[in-house]
This record gives sequence, structure tokens and C-alpha cells, in this order.
Amino acid sequence: MTEKQKRFCDEYLVDLNGTRAYKAAYPNVKKDMTAAVNASKMLRNAKVKAYIDRRLEEIRTAKTAEAQEVMEYLTSVMRGESRSEIVVVEGIGDGCSSASRMEKAPDEKERLKAAELLGKRWSLFTDRVDVSGSLDTQTSKLDNLIEQMRRAPDGG
Repeated sequence: MTEKQKRFCDEYLVDLNGTRAYKAAYPNVKKDMTAAVNASKMLRNAKVKAYIDRRLEEIRTAKTAEAQEVMEYLTSVMRGESRSEIVVVEGIGDGCSSASRMEKAPDEKERLKAAELLGKRWSLFTDRVDVSGSLDTQTSKLDNLIEQMRRAPDGG
């Protein structure tokens, strides 16, 4: 891959705008139409596509929370261990007020929501019904009852 192709790829990853990326990598191209056509061709190049895909995967991996991280965060909120910053406005007299930043632990509602989300993840709130016996046995009992009802005299 050439340096200009690499520059095109890096520019493309900024906002996924091929025309702008092509014009940044190839400054001598002034017309948008020319840049758009050439960018489209460039994006079909196997090496360019592979480089962009690899970089997108790196970005996704670096910026996306994994399941373990989400579970740990929810657990820390549920236990009241996390802190968030809030702005508190206090009156200081003569109609004036002062804003200050404070850290606060999660309130009961936030902790309950975190517990609910964790419970859903681990299926703690599902009703479990244990069924024993085979379906064939139950079906044959029903068939016998239906047969007895058919044989019974009417009005009985």
C-alpha cells in the first residue's frame, strides 16, 4: 500500500467520507466528482479495504465495553461503590448563588435498577416449573378419559 493510500484510509476513518478523504490524500484533485469516483475505486482495493477493516476493528475494540466491564460496572453501582459528579447550587445571600461540584454515591433507585439489570442477565427472576413424567403418559391418560366420556350414557 502506498503512503497516499494509507493517508486516504486514515482520513476516511475520521468521518467515513470518501470524497473528503481522497481530496486530503491527493490535494491536487479539486473536483468533488473526481474525488468521489476515485474514492469509490480506492475503497474497492483489497489492500485498502483490509487496512480500513483492521483499523475499524481496533477502534471498536478500544472504545466498546465488553460484557465483563458492563457487569463489573453494574455491580459497583448496585453495591454503592461508584461515584458520579453532580453540580450543587447553593444560595449565598442577596439573591446570589454559588455552584459547586460534588461526588455522590448512587441513590436507591439507581442501585435497584443496576440490581434489576444484573438479575435479568443472570435469569434470577424467571419462574421455573419442574415438569416430571413423560408426555406420552399424560396423553394416554387424557385419551382414556375422553374414551370413558364417550361411552358414558347421556344425561348421566
